[in-house]
Amino acid sequence: MSNYDFYKEPEFDTLQLHAGQTPDPATNARAVPIYASTSFVFNDSQHGADLFGLRALGNIYSRIGNPTQDVFEKRIAALEGGAAAVAAASGQAAQFMAISTIANAGDNIVSTVRA
Repeated sequence: MSNYDFYKEPEFDTLQLHAGQTPDPATNARAVPIYASTSFVFNDSQHGADLFGLRALGNIYSRIGNPTQDVFEKRIAALEGGAAAVAAASGQAAQFMAISTIANAGDNIVSTVRA
């Protein structure tokens, strides 16, 4: 019996490269493909309705999300030890999402500038 443990949890360096992605079964590509498409095909009108109604998971339009963004979000969540992550196009967009999640209409937010 060997004292070596051949399986261990992936470390930070491995997560940076591989978290959130499995090799593409059609091409066996190891790297994440970049999906440059802005739109995606629906199987039928019901499938489209289910996607837009958020009753089914899938891609609708790249400004909402695409497979490349999905892998990025999963990878960031793995690196940070989180359950999930949301990518934003800018820091200001990220701040808006964070504040609008916790604030309601009529709420006051007090902030200061760090010196």
